[in-house]
Amino acid sequence: MTILSCKVTSVEAITDTVYRVRLLPEADFSFQAGQYLMVVMDERDKRPFSMASTPAERDFIELHIGASELNLYAMAVMDRILKQREIVVDIPHGEAWLRDEDDRPLVLIAGGTGFSYVRSILFTALARNPNRDIAIYWGGREEKHLYDLAELEALSVRYPRLRVEAVVEQPDENWRGRTGTVLTAVLQDYGSLAEHDIYIAGRFEMAKIARDLFCNERNAREDRMFGDAFAFI
Repeated sequence: MTILSCKVTSVEAITDTVYRVRLLPEADFSFQAGQYLMVVMDERDKRPFSMASTPAERDFIELHIGASELNLYAMAVMDRILKQREIVVDIPHGEAWLRDEDDRPLVLIAGGTGFSYVRSILFTALARNPNRDIAIYWGGREEKHLYDLAELEALSVRYPRLRVEAVVEQPDENWRGRTGTVLTAVLQDYGSLAEHDIYIAGRFEMAKIARDLFCNERNAREDRMFGDAFAFI
């Protein structure tokens, strides 16, 4: 692990509760797609955030931070970012990084800002093998929480073997996509997941339910399911 001081080069409020933050580390760094960093608040307080940028992007790190009065844990990090314009990070962490020793189809599943985790994996996988079969499922409570959906849809035009499935729990009258939960959408689309590698990020309970459902009902291989939340089960 490496401790780095990072300058905050930009902060973009992409929804009323989600911020896109770009960091410029003081020294060289490396990580695997799907790993996360720890923001060092003090020597006993380190807070994890997935990296949305890819390992190939050597001149910055991008984070998607969901922070509000209902999430004071992340809000304290955003307060420091906005006030000090500099943070210290411990990098890298996590074992749920992209495995690509073969060309098994990928299913990427994200809830909310869990998209940052699968984004790094998605862009890295496409760069390594643009012909790999990849499906990405991104769910949010409302359409506005799928903040980079236009980017994903444009990407699916460039890469015909990439399938984008957007799922909204509380749609308005203008929503034309899928409704419900991402897990239900995956179950509807796959009779078997035995041949797929699955990467998932979202709420703790979502990841645990996904592991149980996919392994028991769709024959997913537990050793081919990856996600930050699994480390806490």
